[in-house]
Amino acid sequence: MLAVFKREFLSYFRSPVGYVALALFSFLSGYIFVSLFGSGEVNLAVEINLLTRYFMIIIPIITMGLFSEDKKRGTEVLYYSSPVSLFSVVMGKFLAALSLFAVLFVNVIIHMIITAMYGGVVDINAWGSVIVYFFLAALFIAIGVFASALTDNQIIAAIISFVIILAINLLSYISGMAQSAATTIATSLGSDVDKVNTIGERVAAVINWFDPLEKTKNFLYGIFSVAPLIFCLSFTLVFLFLTYRVLEKKRWSQG
Repeated sequence: MLAVFKREFLSYFRSPVGYVALALFSFLSGYIFVSLFGSGEVNLAVEINLLTRYFMIIIPIITMGLFSEDKKRGTEVLYYSSPVSLFSVVMGKFLAALSLFAVLFVNVIIHMIITAMYGGVVDINAWGSVIVYFFLAALFIAIGVFASALTDNQIIAAIISFVIILAINLLSYISGMAQSAATTIATSLGSDVDKVNTIGERVAAVINWFDPLEKTKNFLYGIFSVAPLIFCLSFTLVFLFLTYRVLEKKRWSQG
């Protein structure tokens, strides 16, 4: 796994991918920080929270070629013939992408230092946002790794991961629309509005249960809980396992 990790991590800086991700993240974080700094109300929790909204753009860029490029070149056969286990390959690539995100985060650390130098406060809300940043990054990177394993086309892999991450970001809106639609339908049909509202609320609650952004939003206010982190970690492992199963199925189909 360590060999796979080293190869994939270094490959980011042997191609434009790592530099594009670094430049894009630096621009976004810098723009947000300068905007907040210029207003005189620097809130690092807000900056980090806004950066997580751009994961849908950055993560597809850094994950789209993890497996799809090997499939395109035909080098994926090395996964099946090497002594390294298939799941170790998946974990190595995942950790390489996550480590790149840790490198990108250096921008935010610089902003923390600048804030402290100018008498600003780096409070518990900011550190809560840092925790959320890495757990959400792990979850969304696992989704990107899974998308890359589905196809040999990097663009298609990027689109798949973008759509999934975008859908997750819109879950709160989807739940609200579902609840509103239930009320509208009940009113037009002359149904028991209270009963339908209850059903709508339950549907919204089910949708919100799958929303990692909703579960982790309390961290932005310094309210910590283990359950949201376990949720993110669990679904990260789910997508990594699905990636493993996709590759394992390919192995048996070739054999």
